[in-house]
Amino acid sequence: MRIGLAQINLSVGDIGGNLAKILSYMESARAEGVDVLCFPELAMTGYPPEDLLLKPSFIGDNLKAVDEARKASKGLTVILGFADRDGDIYNAAALLHDGKLVDVYRKHYLPNYGVFDENRYFQSGTRTPVYGLGDTIFGVNICEDIWYPGDPTRKQSVLGGAQLIINISSSPYYMSKVKAREQMLITRAKDYSAMIAYCNLVGGQDELVF
Repeated sequence: MRIGLAQINLSVGDIGGNLAKILSYMESARAEGVDVLCFPELAMTGYPPEDLLLKPSFIGDNLKAVDEARKASKGLTVILGFADRDGDIYNAAALLHDGKLVDVYRKHYLPNYGVFDENRYFQSGTRTPVYGLGDTIFGVNICEDIWYPGDPTRKQSVLGGAQLIINISSSPYYMSKVKAREQMLITRAKDYSAMIAYCNLVGGQDELVF
């Protein structure tokens, strides 16, 4: 399996611009023979979208954009961060495959400290699905879902048999962050004898640098 990590700079609120970047990277990945292309957490809305999430039209526009990405996913598997709506609003990852929306994973652990206020906007997910592509079983989770031992990563790897965990994230930078994050991911890989693919946002938004 060839995995592409689209660690790109996306803009909060610019759904049209973000979609254009996403479609461009999908086309490049297809040309380069990528099997699974991963985008960061809340890639479609930009991160952090904050009170834009309170506008139904904004959520609707982001859902329409995900559908455009679905249509463009022929010959490709895509993991795409977006804001899902099913009564409540969820920080979610769409699994797109060959023109279809296969499933939606919803983030379990919502940070509510410092610059983060996700509990204000989102509800927590509860499912821990795994998926098969060729000979590989993989799970998808979002940012803090992989930070600590236990679920959802445990259920995906130990109970679900995932050999690979794909984590999409929008975690801001600080001094020594890269080393700390690498060590955490190494530890989690050892905990569950699984490979980990980690895709983080880059660039900046207001006072945040990714």
